[in-house]
Amino acid sequence: MLAIASPLRAWSRLLILLASLVSLPALAEPAPRGRLVDPAWLQAHRDEVLLLDASMTPQHRAGHIAGAVSVDLYRYGPDVPTPAAMEQRLQSWGVSPGRTIVVYDKGGDSMATRVFYDLYYHGVPERDLYVLDGGLARWRAEGGAVTQEATPPPAAGIFRVTQVREEVRSRLPEFMAASDARSGQAVVDALDADYHYGAKKFFWRGGHVPNALLMPSDEFFNADKTFKPAGEVQRMARYLGIQPDEMVHSHCGGGIAASVPWFALRFIGGHERAKLYVESQLEWLRDDRGLPFWTYDAPQLQRDTAWLVGWNAPMLRAYGVSKLNLVDVRPAAQYAAGHVPFALNIDASVFRSHLSQPQALAAALGPAGVNPAHEVVLVSDNGLTPGAALAFLALEQAGHARVSVLMDSVDEWALRGGELAKEPTRVGPPSGPKDFAVPAARYTPHPRDDLVLSDPRATPGEYPTVYVAAGRGTPSRRPEGRTVALPYADLLDSAGRPRPASELWAKIDKAGVPRQARLVVFADDPAEAAVDYYVFRLMGWPDVKVWVY
Repeated sequence: MLAIASPLRAWSRLLILLASLVSLPALAEPAPRGRLVDPAWLQAHRDEVLLLDASMTPQHRAGHIAGAVSVDLYRYGPDVPTPAAMEQRLQSWGVSPGRTIVVYDKGGDSMATRVFYDLYYHGVPERDLYVLDGGLARWRAEGGAVTQEATPPPAAGIFRVTQVREEVRSRLPEFMAASDARSGQAVVDALDADYHYGAKKFFWRGGHVPNALLMPSDEFFNADKTFKPAGEVQRMARYLGIQPDEMVHSHCGGGIAASVPWFALRFIGGHERAKLYVESQLEWLRDDRGLPFWTYDAPQLQRDTAWLVGWNAPMLRAYGVSKLNLVDVRPAAQYAAGHVPFALNIDASVFRSHLSQPQALAAALGPAGVNPAHEVVLVSDNGLTPGAALAFLALEQAGHARVSVLMDSVDEWALRGGELAKEPTRVGPPSGPKDFAVPAARYTPHPRDDLVLSDPRATPGEYPTVYVAAGRGTPSRRPEGRTVALPYADLLDSAGRPRPASELWAKIDKAGVPRQARLVVFADDPAEAAVDYYVFRLMGWPDVKVWVY
């Protein structure tokens, strides 16, 4: 008997496999939306598919589609098991080669897409995998029946994990390299804005991985919990500057919510190089190197005294490695009373008069010693003053690659032990190691024609325009269209520094500024509008203009 049982078992497994392959042509018709199926499709094919309910166990017991196998991710844990352990798990779910699988959750959630990812990563063919679009919520809304009756354990499947798709999984070294803004890759943060900006936290630090683009998982769903269409997913990516052929690394706190952008970008939006960083912030923040974690999206737009003391040191200047332009925008009398060494005095009025004339501004910057290849650090009498913000805007309008603002005043510089110079910084070759001279430069601008607008309707963007009134009082002119008020003074503390990112997000959100919009900031004084412009840049808004009238 024992000698006969083994061949019989083998024949039985082969027959199951052949049966599943025979049933495949009936499902070969394309699903309504790629890897998504709707309730009508599922109703028509219900007896032919393996239905997996990725909802948490209490939700499954409260009501599920008849015959659905509960595969609660939290019951297993989000960590990726060994291939052998995953094979055993998949077989316990009833997964066999050629068997069509539909995964669902409550709808508008990340559980189904994460189970989809686990199946796909472990080698289940794409043609066999689907997600029920809209989940249980849509199934019910369209008249689908649910039951609380326990699903009997499915017949054991025979799927074997022979290889994994490593091309859809990010590992820490690769993810870390991608977080460099110069990498040519995109890092996507699937958490909500409150987590991204540090108002909430999962672990001991709030914020986000450097250069992560905010794409909350919730934003990929419509109000009825279905996925947004391909065109909208592609528009969301374009708005953030993500190119169709770019490598995209999706992450979150623990690798579950991140499966939504991964799924939507790869299987709906056509971003074939999308990956999931399974370990996500859980691994990033546990790393013994203390990897950076930001709250602002562009903290490099802010500089402080400690940073400047190091990079402005005479020795670094003497060896030509400092690569800084210090531009003091205070009036000449204040500059003469004492200034940071090597600072060039270019009054804010110069930037105001040439705000819409980049060529004229360049003609003033070059002879003054501003090198277009080096970062400009703007120095004022109180952090982000309107004058400093206006200079920031004018330099970005001229195409200067790196511009920042010293958040400490000149007085604070001195109080913290910084040296003050009284003589104007000389432009020309240094006469010795202690000569605070700055070489003259040839300044060639690369003007942007889409930043400072005389017509607020010019240069339309991916999303509708929202106008932001930045002045202290009521503006004398108001454009046609949706307008929100966000006075620049509300965004700064008493020392002239932008408020913490979490507070800025709360104020921006309360004012009604959408995350996806073409923002046009305006005020009777363009310097006041420039403060709002700087803050939106600091917070990562990709499409911000300034209307000057």
